[in-house]
Amino acid sequence: MAVTHKEPRFVPRPHRNELILSRLASATALVALLSACVSAPEAASPSKPTLTPSAQPTAPSPAPAILPAPAPVIVQPPAPVVAPTPSAGTAAEVAPAPLPAPEGPAKHQTFAQWLQAFEQRARDAGISEATVSGALDGVRFVPRIVELDRAQPEFTRPPWVYLDNAISQARIDQGKVLMKRHKAVFDGAEREFGVPASVITAIWGMESNFGRNFGSFRAVDAFATLAYDGRRSEWASRELLIALKIIDRGDIAATQMLGSWAGAMGHTQFLPSAYQRFAVDADGDGRRDIWGSIPDVIYSTANFLAQSGWRTGESWGVEVELPARFDYARAEIKTIQSAAAWAAEGVRTLNGAPLPPLENASIVTPAGARGPAILVGDNFRALLRYNNSINYALAVGLLARQINGGTGLTTAWPRDLEPLSRTEVRQLQEALNARGFDTGTPDGVAGPATRIGVRDYQKSAGIPADGFATKDLLQKLLASPQ
Repeated sequence: MAVTHKEPRFVPRPHRNELILSRLASATALVALLSACVSAPEAASPSKPTLTPSAQPTAPSPAPAILPAPAPVIVQPPAPVVAPTPSAGTAAEVAPAPLPAPEGPAKHQTFAQWLQAFEQRARDAGISEATVSGALDGVRFVPRIVELDRAQPEFTRPPWVYLDNAISQARIDQGKVLMKRHKAVFDGAEREFGVPASVITAIWGMESNFGRNFGSFRAVDAFATLAYDGRRSEWASRELLIALKIIDRGDIAATQMLGSWAGAMGHTQFLPSAYQRFAVDADGDGRRDIWGSIPDVIYSTANFLAQSGWRTGESWGVEVELPARFDYARAEIKTIQSAAAWAAEGVRTLNGAPLPPLENASIVTPAGARGPAILVGDNFRALLRYNNSINYALAVGLLARQINGGTGLTTAWPRDLEPLSRTEVRQLQEALNARGFDTGTPDGVAGPATRIGVRDYQKSAGIPADGFATKDLLQKLLASPQ
């Protein structure tokens, strides 16, 4: 979420009574949702950090029920939890795996020593003594956060698996219910920021499953742990300082500032730095509450996208058919030209309609030459600023479209292709390097340099140069001479 933009502008608010009624309705909805679901959400992250960090999809939840008329309630976020302890007599009682080697200040300081120095840094930054002592006196080092931060899954989900989980029928149905329930607030946010209700609703569903799970780690614990023993120590320290400033301002108490293990907070998973820039007090209660106020959540999310380049009235993207002999090396988000220029090269919509009038259009092919091709524009890039993942931005766009009653993609995914494991990606990188197709240092992560190396090899072998690595390609490469 490291986006550089101007500070949020003043937000003209909807009618006060309208917001009060909406907040009362949202409060009861939140109580029912949070009490009814203690399982993991459908969507995960990224990473927002989406932002996201993101937030990532798991099995879909049951179809939603429309809740009865609300009564006034006070919404409390779920209490923070400690990593579960195995019950007596279970196989889980074996000794835990050792933590990875320490990084950052943990190499040469105890947590108490680091914390003492950080408390002084917070005071020097102008944070009140009451907040420093109140928020940090009970701060904990959480080993589980270190484990999650260092985790490197052996397999990466292909885009079709990610999208299948992210865009469930239950999520589409619940999005429709909530968009209708909070229509007045969504309409006000769209008037102010130009972002459609369906897009905000889709992000809400992706990030926290509509508030069912926005995390149970205290943000101060998460950032203190990552600042002390993490890969990005200084980044986490800055986020912790901003979190303390938010607490100092009175927006939220430290015990209620809950989020993911990576520190993304509230219904739409803002990092403190994003909160500081984009959070909006839409209901006029003097606090920017992305944990308990649905108006604040909706307006804040719309403000984020508006200041990240969202263009009112413009399509985020459309599925297209590519011309024969298309150069797949150009299917990159960084290859930009007008939709008219793409049309002149033979790019067409599937139904024959004109391409949307996008000034800055790119083509993305998440599964290479055998999968769908999508023409995307500036609004897709705004979604990438929320969570820098092509799959995430595509999921938000498609979920929003289906919440609005539209359809998903038409072209079938190549579901017969098996994803490469990290070990196999490293093998691929080593083999490409050995044959003169540079991918950089082999690390098991198929990033931009690996895609370039794969494309160069594909061109040399007369294969469509889409940069999409498969088991078949790896076997073909290993069988070729060095």
